[in-house]
Amino acid sequence: MSCGCVVVTAIIVVIILKLADKVRKQFKIPPLPYLEDTWWGPRDKSEEDTSIKPFTISIPDEVIADLNQRLKNARPLIQPLEGIQHQYGLNTKLLSKIVDFWRTEYNWKEREAFLNKFPQFTVSIQGLKLHYIHVKPSNPEGHKVLPLLLLHGWPGSVREFYEIIPLLTTPQPGRNFVFEVIAPSLPGYGFSEAAVRPGLGAVQMAVVFKNFMNRLGFEKYYIQGGDWGAVIVQNMATLYPRQVLGVHSNMCTVNSLLSNIKLFLYSFYPTLLVKQEHVNKIYPMSSKFADRLLETGYMHLQATKPDTVGVALNDSPIGLAAYILEKFITWTNPAWKNLEDGGLTKKYTYTDLLDNVMIYWVTNSITTSMRLYSETLNKAQTKLGISKIPITVPAACARFSYDLAYSPTAILQEKYKNIVHESDYDAGHFAAFEEPKILADDIFIGIEKMELFHKTTLF
Repeated sequence: MSCGCVVVTAIIVVIILKLADKVRKQFKIPPLPYLEDTWWGPRDKSEEDTSIKPFTISIPDEVIADLNQRLKNARPLIQPLEGIQHQYGLNTKLLSKIVDFWRTEYNWKEREAFLNKFPQFTVSIQGLKLHYIHVKPSNPEGHKVLPLLLLHGWPGSVREFYEIIPLLTTPQPGRNFVFEVIAPSLPGYGFSEAAVRPGLGAVQMAVVFKNFMNRLGFEKYYIQGGDWGAVIVQNMATLYPRQVLGVHSNMCTVNSLLSNIKLFLYSFYPTLLVKQEHVNKIYPMSSKFADRLLETGYMHLQATKPDTVGVALNDSPIGLAAYILEKFITWTNPAWKNLEDGGLTKKYTYTDLLDNVMIYWVTNSITTSMRLYSETLNKAQTKLGISKIPITVPAACARFSYDLAYSPTAILQEKYKNIVHESDYDAGHFAAFEEPKILADDIFIGIEKMELFHKTTLF
């Protein structure tokens, strides 16, 4: 063999070894990262009041007067193209109807009273004054009371939980437990303060909510979430298995190198991965990727330039409503974009949807809410390796057919090592808001199995 061949062979071997090392690192489980209790708030630590305080939503009249003036004096909306419903975004004919309802029928004072129906509080955690709803069961006699942390996502708010909270805090026949519900507004959302410095992503929010629950006096508790709430509770279950008794999610996800390889390989024999009736939720992969690309343009914008789009949305209530309500069409059922009315009143009322929009408007929180995308979808978060660390606490995954992605059990088991319950329902992304009874029942079923897990398993 010539010297040249030896050199080429040696180079190839080095390249192969380096590639093999990179692949090995991709599949290696990293240690739990050390995460500091970073001070995110605007005040000095010495000035912080950490006591729990009652909270009542009370928006000044001038804020509502300003809103009404903006709605009245808005520029004319651009007419949609001929033959188009919501394929280009929220159709302005429907938007005009909703804005007219907003101006003439929606009564903020009445809705403010409705939003104050549950006990609410604020408490400062790591410099952020967090708002939360805290509802205890009214008649728990003979029932074990289990603390349940409920976390919402974007573009939602705690408004999503108003119908499900009474269902969770009322004992169900045949079950010996009921829930004490704690439902906070995420930092930067609604009535919770936003970080004043960069870095508060979904992993750091897991730290915040662990400290939040500890401040409220809960050493062990169950957690549940959807959308960003699902990501945060997944992180909490990963980082704090001593505190988290179990995790219920209506958006369990795994997005690793191995999971994507599996999805591709099983595309040749889909029924080896998933039941026949669910094959169309994953395959063909090209079609699903195209659908996801169609619905995630907002994500790229918010992950890169949230403050720019935030200026427009924070200045125009109609623009804000259009941006948010569009998601309640396509994320509830993508086929609804082909309906003139967007299908909205099939599952919601304009009043309920505007409650959610109003929470963003009266708190000026749309910009700070969108920053969660830029603070999470970046290299700094990825380097922490949280997604590669398995969850050992018992888990329940409720899958909704029209959600943004479908995760088969075989994929979820990479991350969730003790799935005690899984279910599939014909509904969309905003499960607590859209189908509160279905989700509440599933939470009861899942956590009942988690309670049995704790009785029969030592971990």
